[in-house]
Amino acid sequence: MQPFTFNPGPRLISGDGAATKLADVLPEGPCLFVTDKDVFRLGLTDDCRDALEASGRKVILFDAVEADPSKETLLAAVDEGRRHDVNHVIGFGGGSPMDVAKLAAYLLGSGDTLDEIWGVGLAKGQRLPLALVPTTAGTGSEATPISVITCEGGTKLAVNAQPLIADYAVLDAGLTLGLPAHVTAATGIDAIVHSVEAFTSARLKNPLSDALAREALGLLSSNLLKAIEEPGNVEARSAMLLGAHLAGIAFSNAPVAGVHALAYPLGGIHHLPHGLSNALMLRVVLQHNSEAARDLYAELAPILAPECEGQGSQARCAALIERLDGLSLASGLKLRLRDHGIVEDDIPLLAREAMKQTRLLVNNPCPIEEEDARRLYEAAW
Repeated sequence: MQPFTFNPGPRLISGDGAATKLADVLPEGPCLFVTDKDVFRLGLTDDCRDALEASGRKVILFDAVEADPSKETLLAAVDEGRRHDVNHVIGFGGGSPMDVAKLAAYLLGSGDTLDEIWGVGLAKGQRLPLALVPTTAGTGSEATPISVITCEGGTKLAVNAQPLIADYAVLDAGLTLGLPAHVTAATGIDAIVHSVEAFTSARLKNPLSDALAREALGLLSSNLLKAIEEPGNVEARSAMLLGAHLAGIAFSNAPVAGVHALAYPLGGIHHLPHGLSNALMLRVVLQHNSEAARDLYAELAPILAPECEGQGSQARCAALIERLDGLSLASGLKLRLRDHGIVEDDIPLLAREAMKQTRLLVNNPCPIEEEDARRLYEAAW
């Protein structure tokens, strides 16, 4: 066995009403509570905030996080935390509030400057105590050391460093019951992409990340349509939330690759939801990778297509791609770039922007050059 390292992620609190237990485990003192206006308006944060306030803590609400959060939003959250001298942070919502909370906790605790820590392993300081509560089953952000922020010109930059791993992550399926079908679909496909890309990552793939990726893919693929068709099905929602978390741990150890690299410009430039962007690029990137990653795709295929067990690797590889594409279509997502207002003339810009995602492209099973990216966007258009 090749040497490897593995980080198991945050301590996990799971169950109905689990977010209220954060009042028992986080430090006393003022709390920066990072969320977005929709999550706040729906009342999802009420029980958690009530428990914190009942414990005597002052809760500083920051609910200005938008989709694909900007650098300005992050720095505004940090300023709010400094103004109230907070000593711990909670991120509550989808990937965007959690990403802002992770970096806010780090910048408040370490005193580092944001522009000095973009990239992998450059944030080495001490963050404030941090808890993350996902309200979607998709990003896995509660499990990862990664925060993605949209900067000038729509470019997405990331900080990937161990200090961003939260102290606690909360999994409460009840918080996901109100998700609209299109959000359940997009976030679920996002988590499935995390599973597949972690299992086939060209760097840092290891037996533990493989095991988690396989388990996550099974949970997600067998429960996604059920969660969409039966939105109140707590068991399906619980399986999706656990699957997304396991996929998050998997890809925080064996990082994602080409699908994400080509998805990011769709979010940064055209403001498409991240999960939808991944769904749009999934089939074409897997086909691009299909020879280099054939044996690995073949290993995953029986999870979604048990009937292909025993077939050759090429047939199983094709079955995986077909079944994932079919799952995306069955979830109700429209899978052509043109369906989302993207014109063909945008393709050269998208390809150039994708080439900036070097931290992701290096993990792909085979190279994706700018000419390849243009061809893949054309195929997805």
